[in-house]
Amino acid sequence: MIRIVIAEDQQMLLGAFGSLLNLEEDMEVIGKASNGEEAVTLVKKFLPDVCIMDIEMPGKSGLEAAEEIKGLGCKVIILTTFARTGYFQRALKAGVSGYLLKDSPSEELASSIRNVMAGRRIFAPELMDDVYGEENPLTDREKEVLELVADGKNTKEIAEELSIKTGTVRNYISIILDKLEVKNRIEAITQSKEKGWFK
Repeated sequence: MIRIVIAEDQQMLLGAFGSLLNLEEDMEVIGKASNGEEAVTLVKKFLPDVCIMDIEMPGKSGLEAAEEIKGLGCKVIILTTFARTGYFQRALKAGVSGYLLKDSPSEELASSIRNVMAGRRIFAPELMDDVYGEENPLTDREKEVLELVADGKNTKEIAEELSIKTGTVRNYISIILDKLEVKNRIEAITQSKEKGWFK
């Protein structure tokens, strides 16, 4: 019997996935979580074979939870509406066994779980095309500046932290916006997060 924990913040979907999987003769849903924190707790408590994990959940995201339970012997399958390259790349780094999209046919979920239990890795085909696409155009120093901006630091604080002048920081930010073809810092941060360019 394949023992499963499901983490999904939409209650109706959580119930639907649970019912669907419990209909399978070789599967049993032993825990349901509505956020990443609960998912980690359930995985540590029950040590399931597989955890089906949504990404965007309150508190701790599915990706953070996946990173935390890595090494506990539980295979993670991300099930999300987001076909974002950045999420996918971060999921791969967290060692997930599968990354499926919610608009896949329902029978695909059960067969993916069996494939993952057999040692295969299952990824939505539309993500595979994107993953080998874009490289981050920023230099290491520009990435550093943008990460400090994302941490909420202002120009003066960034200058102090990197031991450079405030004018230099402003130049870096202007170069970053040009390279990423965005209008402001918020857009630059959003794009870098979506593409998985932050550490």
